[in-house]
Amino acid sequence: MKNVYKIITYILLAAGAVIMLFPFFWMITGSLKTYNQITATPIVWWPVPAQWNNYTTALEYAPFDIYFINTVIVSVGTTVSVLITSIFAAFAFSRLKFRGRDTIFSILLSTLMIPSQILIITNYVTVAVRMQLMDTLLALIIPFTASIFYIYLLREFFNQIPEQLYLAAKVDGTSDWRYLWKIMVPNAKNALITIGLFNFIASWNAYIWPLLLTNSESKRVLSIGLKYFSGEAGTDYELLMAAGTIVIAPLLVIYLFFRRYIVEGVARSGIKG
Repeated sequence: MKNVYKIITYILLAAGAVIMLFPFFWMITGSLKTYNQITATPIVWWPVPAQWNNYTTALEYAPFDIYFINTVIVSVGTTVSVLITSIFAAFAFSRLKFRGRDTIFSILLSTLMIPSQILIITNYVTVAVRMQLMDTLLALIIPFTASIFYIYLLREFFNQIPEQLYLAAKVDGTSDWRYLWKIMVPNAKNALITIGLFNFIASWNAYIWPLLLTNSESKRVLSIGLKYFSGEAGTDYELLMAAGTIVIAPLLVIYLFFRRYIVEGVARSGIKG
């Protein structure tokens, strides 16, 4: 019976892997097809011959070099900001004793139930109208310099470090600042890498906010470039697939390189599923 359960588990895992990987397969093979092949019935599963020129044509549709630089600046900027704010906030909520700590943290956690779309108008008024940052890269970074979810994730990891270690450090005269950077942060390396990767990927894929806050070509990001392949006359699916492959290629490389840290960081932080 145990072997039967194991076989069923493997079958379900294999089916899940196929379902998850199929969109990537369809996108990559679609990027190498002609328009007639990608819209053909019955489905043409493999491009023969492969249309590698789709990639060069896609790059000519929009200034992807400028978009790439902007995307890197915004993604790195938001990731560094989130890591800094998460480290300080998680340390405060896990180690420092102050009045109303748990109440404040519970209130912050409750904001996770608010859909992000509801905050778009408020953020737009704050950033574009009051701060006068319309059509700037800074406008794409400021609203995302902190994340309650990442603070919660890092706090759970910090809580797993014995408090006796903190008390012993205080007895030895170690300041909170030194304890944070010498003990807490090095031990939370996996969690910090996980948070950094999740935030970097989310920022890289952002679409609605950059579309609202940028008007000029010099300030737009990669995800905006995909809209150039759809219009009133139709969609160039083969070019859209090629552009999509170009956009997600860096993320796939980063994920494959750091996937071990993601698994370990999530597992050790107590967040499963």
